Amino acid sequence: MTVSAAVDPFVHPALFYRDDGEYLGGLVPFIRDGLDHGDPVAVAVPGGRLALLSGALGAAAREIRMIDMAEAGRNPGRIIPGVLRDFADRYPDRAVRIVGEPVWPGRTEVEYPACAQHEALINLSFTGRDVTIVCPYDARALDNQVLEDARATHPTVWESGDCSTSEYFAPERVIADYNHRIHAPTDSPACTVDTHADLAAARRFLAAHAGQRGLAADRVGELCLMINELATNSLAYTSGGCTVRIWRAGDEIVCEVRDGGHLTDPLAGRQPHQHHHPRPLPTVLAERPSRAGPGARFPGEATGFGSVRGWPGEHRNGQIRPHDRDRTRRAA
Repeated sequence: MTVSAAVDPFVHPALFYRDDGEYLGGLVPFIRDGLDHGDPVAVAVPGGRLALLSGALGAAAREIRMIDMAEAGRNPGRIIPGVLRDFADRYPDRAVRIVGEPVWPGRTEVEYPACAQHEALINLSFTGRDVTIVCPYDARALDNQVLEDARATHPTVWESGDCSTSEYFAPERVIADYNHRIHAPTDSPACTVDTHADLAAARRFLAAHAGQRGLAADRVGELCLMINELATNSLAYTSGGCTVRIWRAGDEIVCEVRDGGHLTDPLAGRQPHQHHHPRPLPTVLAERPSRAGPGARFPGEATGFGSVRGWPGEHRNGQIRPHDRDRTRRAA
C-alpha cells in the first residue's frame, strides 16, 4: 500500500486534542466549512463527544449524519464497511467529509489491535477518492503507543492549531505489527470438520460448549450460524478442512476456526457486501457471557458480508489478521 498525500484526493489527518476546546476548535470549523461547500458530512464519535459537537454546532447539527461510534464501531472490523463506506458510497460523485473517532480511552487490549489496523486500512480503502476523514485522538488520556500508531496510520497530523506531515507514516508496518495470532489454551475443546457431513456435529459441539461457558441460550444459535459459515468457507476454498476450538477467557468466549488457507486481500471482511462474492465471509458474532448464569441475556450483533443486523451492543473483533486465514472470531 503506497499512498501519496500530495497527489491523492483522499485526505486522512489525525487530530490530537487535549481538552474540549481543542476538540471543538479542530472539528467545528472543518464541519462548518464542509456544510458551507455543500459537502455531505458525517460525524462518528463516542456518545459523549457526539453530544459535545451537537451542542457546539447548534442547528447545523441537523444537516449532519450523527453516529455513536461507541455502538456502530464497537467492532472495529465493521467501521469501514458499516460506517465510513456506508456513508461515503452514497455520494460517489461528491466530496465527502467524515469525522471518525475509532480509538478512545476504554478500548480494551483485545479491541485495540483491530482499531490500529482499521486506521491503516482506511488509506487503502479510500485511496483515489475525494473523501476527507479526520480522526480525533485524546492525546491527554491515550498512551504513547496509541499516538505513535496514529502518526504511522495518518499522513498528516493536526495538533495545537498546526497541520504537519507525519514523517512516521507507515500503514503497512502497523498492519503487520498487529497481525497477531490468538493462541488457544492447550486444554480447549476442539473438533475437526473434514467434510460437509461434519458440519452438523460441529454445530452440536459448539452449542454444548458455548452454553457450558455462559453464552446466553438465545445467542448460541447465532454463534453456530457464524462458525458454520466459516467452516463451510474452509471446505470450499481450502484442501484440508478446518479445526474449531472454543474457550472462555475472563469475560470473553473465544471461538476459533483454523485452516490452512491464506487471505491475500488485506481488506477481506472490511468492504461493503459485493453480491458477486462467491460466499459471504462473516466478520464477527459478539456476546458477553452471563455473569449471572447462561440464562441472562447480553445484547450482541452478527455482522459480515452477508450482514445480519439489528442487535445493538457488544460486538468486538479482537485480533484481525488481514493476511492470514487462521481466522479467529470472538464472542465478547
